[in-house]
Amino acid sequence: MKKLIILFIVSLIATPAFAQIEYVTEYDVPYTGKTDDYSRSRLKLDIHHPRSDERLPVIVWFHGGGLTGGEKRIPAQLLNQGYVVIAPNYRLIPQVGVNECIDDAAEAVAWAYNAEKYGGDPGRLFVSGHSAGGFLTSMVGLDKSRLAGYGKDADSIAGLIPFSGQVITHFSDRKSKGIGELTPYVDSNAPLFHVRKDAPPYIIVTGDAELELYGRYEENLYMWRMMKLNGHPDVKIYKLDGFNHGQMSRPAQKILKDEVDRLSGRK
Repeated sequence: MKKLIILFIVSLIATPAFAQIEYVTEYDVPYTGKTDDYSRSRLKLDIHHPRSDERLPVIVWFHGGGLTGGEKRIPAQLLNQGYVVIAPNYRLIPQVGVNECIDDAAEAVAWAYNAEKYGGDPGRLFVSGHSAGGFLTSMVGLDKSRLAGYGKDADSIAGLIPFSGQVITHFSDRKSKGIGELTPYVDSNAPLFHVRKDAPPYIIVTGDAELELYGRYEENLYMWRMMKLNGHPDVKIYKLDGFNHGQMSRPAQKILKDEVDRLSGRK
């Protein structure tokens, strides 16, 4: 009996403070200033936040879908974990072009700086996403002109954590230009074009090199190397062996949480 009591007391002591917080999720919150019908119907977000006045790290999470499909969704692994989580929709190809997709992502991140009223800390704002969402993460954080259009400095982002995102020009963008899926191509719509040493901390996660889409691991490895050679002080790459492109997102959530906690001073 004494052992059971001791274990119970230890478990209480070890319980993170955020586990005691009550959370709520709000759905379909508009975030855009655009006025056309498609933008007004599409540009909404879900936000998971504490009911209290906590000041928690903020994670903006962009869904995948090749920039042509997909819907906003807050990953289950991020619920009730001591974060404000924001999951935006963005407009999709072919209704718009890739520049509009990136612009929507930038507008959503700019909106997230107002998360203080939802218990978020705008000084600890992280951007992440899977596949197309990883591409958008990198573009918003590396091409400073995107957030500057909404009055925000990309360098104030606490960390960029893309999951299996393209860093060459996105294949949907290449397709619109008549460039094949297996043809390497880099222009200003490619994260690789915007490599710089003064970018926010940049944490890359991919699946298995042999199971990923096309050369997704190798292009991200090259991105990692170029960031290192340019003198970036906090760039990492994780390869999740045994997981393909679709499967890798689930185990990568653990890396996302660990890196957010590290970069926000929680560990």
